[in-house]
Amino acid sequence: MLMLVRLLLVLVFMAMAPLSLAQDSVQTLEPPAGVAPSEAIVGVPPAPPPPCGTQQLAIARMSWPSAALLAEIHSRLLTASYLCNIAVQDGDLAQTGSSMGANGQPAVAPEMWIARVADIWNAAMKSQNVRQAGTPYAETVFEGWFVPDYAAAQWPEITTIDGLKAHAAEFGDGNGRGKFISCPVDWGCAVINRNMLKAYGLDQMFDIVEPANRFELDTLIAAAVGRREPILFYYWQPNAVLAQFAFKPVTLAAYDRDAFLCLGKVSCASPMPTGFAADPVVIAVAEWVFLDAPQVASYFGRAKMPFAEMNWMLQQLGQDGETVESVADRFVAERSEIWRPWVGLPPLQRPVELPPAQ
Repeated sequence: MLMLVRLLLVLVFMAMAPLSLAQDSVQTLEPPAGVAPSEAIVGVPPAPPPPCGTQQLAIARMSWPSAALLAEIHSRLLTASYLCNIAVQDGDLAQTGSSMGANGQPAVAPEMWIARVADIWNAAMKSQNVRQAGTPYAETVFEGWFVPDYAAAQWPEITTIDGLKAHAAEFGDGNGRGKFISCPVDWGCAVINRNMLKAYGLDQMFDIVEPANRFELDTLIAAAVGRREPILFYYWQPNAVLAQFAFKPVTLAAYDRDAFLCLGKVSCASPMPTGFAADPVVIAVAEWVFLDAPQVASYFGRAKMPFAEMNWMLQQLGQDGETVESVADRFVAERSEIWRPWVGLPPLQRPVELPPAQ
């Protein structure tokens, strides 16, 4: 009987429409709305399923810091709130996606950049062994243009395109043109930024600086902030740099798919204004978790980390003596304003505030 119910559920899942993402090359399946009750002896109420199911919950800890922090944080909260038997194991995008698609293990990958392993992810979707439980972050657009907060305090309008045009000369070296710090020349975002400046009519007002690598990019930003210079630059989140120094995002146009696709081409003939695309980054959860541990699946549907919070944790991680484990412990101990709704508790009646940047 139970196998028949599961088969019916799988057929229902296959009929569900995929979520719409910025990239057409990846597929997602929404989590099931509910699961069938367990078989019970006539006249005896069925025992409630254990919150974490009957299997050990393995969480993939990826090699980059934000994903490692999410794995350790979720491990602690699921153990404390649901008494789960958790195993945190090392993983990477390709190996984890393949394994989840083949046998549903590990059970959770808290930060899966599915567009980077589109073929593997689409195969996992086809196998019906894994699906998206939610998104790991409260925000979905990971890239943007930024200006320092001290510059925005002096000229509040520079967080808009019109404001940047009016004050472009303030962002330069006294030659009447501003300076825009882009990403390294061999990165795809370098092409997008060049075309985006043209799309907004800023290419004749700003000179583009393309650093050789990530280290030089960070050095250029840190040096300008150290001199309290007005700068316009490209960056992405979550990232410690945006917590170490205080910046304001520049308001761009709404995302336009066709316009953005053109911006990614060196030969884009007529760049048009658009914002950056949302990147399909998901919390991947094995299908069996939805069936055997629906409370855990629901937890991951609610567990959205704000960028600002992760940026702050990444900054802590760069301090002497700090580890992924120690930063995760501190988050759980001190930031219940963030995670209480994840475990189904009402939010505290006080605002979420981060310590000032150092």
